[in-house]
Amino acid sequence: MASLDSFPRPSVAVDAAVLTVTDSGELAVLLLPPAGDVPSRLPGTFLHEGEELADAVLRALREKAGIRGLAPRQLHVFDAVDRDDRGRVLSVAHVDVVRAATLPPDALVVPVSALPALAFDHAQIVAFAVADVRAQYREKPDPGALLEEPFTLSRLRAVHAAVLGENLLPDTFRRSMLPHLTPTGELERAGRGRPAELYRRG
Repeated sequence: MASLDSFPRPSVAVDAAVLTVTDSGELAVLLLPPAGDVPSRLPGTFLHEGEELADAVLRALREKAGIRGLAPRQLHVFDAVDRDDRGRVLSVAHVDVVRAATLPPDALVVPVSALPALAFDHAQIVAFAVADVRAQYREKPDPGALLEEPFTLSRLRAVHAAVLGENLLPDTFRRSMLPHLTPTGELERAGRGRPAELYRRG
């Protein structure tokens, strides 16, 4: 059997697309600010000797963005030969969806509809992550747990509209989500309108 030394050994990196919804109701992504001649980019790093991918992406978020406590999942391997002009680098992209309040106050959070020019192929990674998360939000109620439980259908619809970037008809949304929700039996009374029923996921 041939030695591994006889095969090419590209570098392996990890990059994290951390998505959130802003207070203004827009889907946004966490970016690192430009540094010198390097444009804005996703938090990422190279895999260290003896390190697992899951540990590398947590290290990148901790050291590059000052964020702890996330649980990114693997998204896709980006392996275009020319994705990094320094040499052959494979990126194992990860994605996570978090509440905006969990990010540092000075974090650079940019709406995905208004991304600046990004380094490497990070715009592709963001687009892939957005498509992946939107597909999940079309099927299940708030799978990224952007809302605290319990919540009203109105608040749930607002979050889904922000993630999907589109208006959602109340009746259609209600019919699609109710099979995946558990009513708490409690009502939220706010203002003069009719009290709204509260739900939990699942």
